[in-house]
Amino acid sequence: MYHSVGDACDDPYRITVTPGRLELQLRWLRRRGLRGVSVAELLAARARGEGRYLVGLTFDDGYADFTTHALPALSRWGCTATLFVLPGRIGGDNAWDPLGRRRPLLTAEGIRRAADAGMEIGSHGLTHVDLTRADDRGLRAETAESRALLEELTGAPVTGFCYPYGTVDRRAVDAVRAAGYGYACAIDPGALNGPYTLPRVHVGQNDRAVRLFLKYRLHRLRRRPVEGLR
Repeated sequence: MYHSVGDACDDPYRITVTPGRLELQLRWLRRRGLRGVSVAELLAARARGEGRYLVGLTFDDGYADFTTHALPALSRWGCTATLFVLPGRIGGDNAWDPLGRRRPLLTAEGIRRAADAGMEIGSHGLTHVDLTRADDRGLRAETAESRALLEELTGAPVTGFCYPYGTVDRRAVDAVRAAGYGYACAIDPGALNGPYTLPRVHVGQNDRAVRLFLKYRLHRLRRRPVEGLR
C-alpha cells in the first residue's frame, strides 16, 4: 500500500516515499523473483491457481506525482499497479488531511494517462470520507456514483474499491458489493474476510531491504487466507 511518491518532507502521516526509495523497493521485489501487479491481475492469477510470485501494488488517493514519479519507475521494473482515485476531487488536493502540506491530485488527463500505461484504475470513494460514518445517500454516492464517474472517465470497467482511511464494517462491504465492484481493499479488516476486505501492508520511506523482507513474510504469516480466493 503506497500513497504519494515525491518529497517526503512535512509528511506527518508518513504517506510519502521518495522516487529513489520506490526504485530500491521495486528492485528488491524483482531481485527476489517477485513482480508487482495490479490487484485485478493478482486476483485473476490466484483464481487460476497461479500468482505465487506476484505482489499486488496499490497507490491510494491518486496524487499527481503518480504519473511524474511512480509510473516511470513501475515501467522500468516491468510492474503494474492499482491506482485508487477520487472522482469527486479530480484536480484538487488532499483537503481531508488536517496536517501537512497540500498535495495536488491527478487531473482527468493524468488518470487517463495512467490507465493508458496499463495501470488499473479503482475507486477510493467520491470525496474520501469514512464509509462507516456515512448515511445511506452518502454511502451510495461514495460507492455507486464514484464507480459510474470513473467508468465514464476511463471508458473501461471499474471493478476495484478501496476504503478511505481503511475503515470498514459490514454495511460498507454490502454497499460496495451492491455497487457492482468485484473486490475491495482495506488495511486491517479484523474479523471481516473475503474479496471485499482484502488486507494490505503499508510501505513507507523507512522500508529498506530488511524491513521489506519482514513485512513480506509477516504479512503472509499473520493474515489468514482470504476466503473465496485460492
